Amino acid sequence: MPLTSEQVLQFLKSVHPYDVLPETDQEALSNQITVWERVHGAGIYELGEQLPGLFLIYEGGVEIRDKNDAVISRLGIRNSFGERGLFLDGRAVTSAKAGEPTVLLVLPPALLTELIAAHQPVARFFDRTQKPRTRENDLAAIPIESFMAPNPITCRPDDTVQHAAQQMRDARVSSLCVTDAKGGLIGIITVRDLSFKVLAPALSVETSVEAVMTANPIVLAPSAIGSDLLHLMMERRIGHVPIVEGERLVGMVTQTDLTRFQAISSAELVSEVARAKDAYDIARVTARIPNLLVQLVAGGSRHEIVTRLISDIADAATRRLLKLAEEKFGPPPVPYLWLACGSQGRREQTGVSDQDNCLFLDDHVTDEQRLGYFADLAKFVCDGLNTSGYIYCPGDMMATNPRWSQPLSVWKTYFEGWINKPDPEAQMLSSVMFDLRPIGGEVSLFEDLQTQTLEASSRNSIFVAHMVSNSLKHTPPLSLLRGLATIRSGEHKNTLDMKHNGVVPVVDLARIYALQGQIGAVNTRARLEEARESGQLSKSGAGDLLDAYDLIAETRIQHQADLVKQGAQPDNFLQPSSLSDFERSHVRDAFVVVKTMQSAVGHGRGMLS
Repeated sequence: MPLTSEQVLQFLKSVHPYDVLPETDQEALSNQITVWERVHGAGIYELGEQLPGLFLIYEGGVEIRDKNDAVISRLGIRNSFGERGLFLDGRAVTSAKAGEPTVLLVLPPALLTELIAAHQPVARFFDRTQKPRTRENDLAAIPIESFMAPNPITCRPDDTVQHAAQQMRDARVSSLCVTDAKGGLIGIITVRDLSFKVLAPALSVETSVEAVMTANPIVLAPSAIGSDLLHLMMERRIGHVPIVEGERLVGMVTQTDLTRFQAISSAELVSEVARAKDAYDIARVTARIPNLLVQLVAGGSRHEIVTRLISDIADAATRRLLKLAEEKFGPPPVPYLWLACGSQGRREQTGVSDQDNCLFLDDHVTDEQRLGYFADLAKFVCDGLNTSGYIYCPGDMMATNPRWSQPLSVWKTYFEGWINKPDPEAQMLSSVMFDLRPIGGEVSLFEDLQTQTLEASSRNSIFVAHMVSNSLKHTPPLSLLRGLATIRSGEHKNTLDMKHNGVVPVVDLARIYALQGQIGAVNTRARLEEARESGQLSKSGAGDLLDAYDLIAETRIQHQADLVKQGAQPDNFLQPSSLSDFERSHVRDAFVVVKTMQSAVGHGRGMLS
């Protein structure tokens, strides 16, 4: 069925960088886009063809192939492709075909050029020359091109395995890239292949490389970062990744290369979690997260990198428990999606985390299946997470609560009710559920709902007003004289709560901007950056708030790291006396910035602060 311009518009609002464009530009864009439909296996373009524009996948999947028809990339919904050829001479440098029934949006080249010229977020998105700011040895965030081995040794598919082995021996490498006569990557052969596929079955040394190589190996682009590589290696259990730019083989990265760098611990933990036999195995891994926190902080990693890597471990633990649950209870009777909310949903976990999660079920689910199979699966996973150190949510915001394990249609009524009747409970629930992020299962169960709820919430000024009011319940710890107001009594007397009075006020502000601006990102910093680019926040106001948030968040994780180094459990309660006068002054100023932004929002003066 052909797409309407309204459907195209709503889709664009969920895809970066088009989501940050002014609405008038989004509407104009949706009217100029053409829609292509392709059946499974149908060609989209061939190598050397004049490209009709930039392609954006609305539905389905696409295989990008080199000149030898070897798959070098598989793309899915919201991925774009074709820009490399467009930005060179307008002709395709690869070929593309549909890997399944696919719907594509095609942006005309002239229109794309106009967008890049007129909008900084679009220009930044398509600018591949920018290098991320990072420490030289910060492997988690460094581009792969910085440490890959260039000009990898290659062999031909018709070479003998003996010849390949001799090449590896002479060059002292553990793998060879297999290329065709024109240098296109078609496979990879490793020492392990020689051992398992040649020696073990006693094949002849005259066996061709093609007979035992891994065809169409998984590849990465040189612009990928270290954490992409590490997590790919650990989850797929591979030790060699060719680096391909366009159709050209430009490098190779092996596990040996990674030993030259620090900060590989997060990937090691992900790897061990992916192989865990039960929750107790996972617990032994997650017990090392505090030490990972110390290592990352000591290495100078920014707070958003630290929390992203720690959250990745929680994601891996959840996916492993889901797999173990399916092995125990059998395949799911209907599609489902496990989602995280709270700090895991926002990818902002630190050394202190509970669990917040829920289940979306396909509408064909029966009550018997929901209260039987899926209740068992939820209990297995939540119990496993608790055993693994992610304690049960005190507010019971977990998939084990039948209220939070429901068919998609029920979830839609939930969100509609919260938006249309924003009572105190609705405000509280919305603050949690608008931070949902898919972890494992059928992601399509969430995509339309996210778009619809963001659109509905942005239109409902009463709901947004209630959410603003709810967000102001968490205030920065400032005294009337702009000093620091500590907790007055109880276990944590005379400390600052760096979570509820520190980062949470900024988290709440960012959520308001996301609701008003239909920003699909759930990470706090990403929301603030998109709010700035969309004009919801002035550049100066956004800059101040981002700087304030960074300082507060950095102070929080530094405090946790200090506790771990002292042999204590990390927490969120900071003694102001542990800060220098200089640090106290800057933390106080950061809280003032947050308070000022809260005041502007609370008094309805808009977002251009």
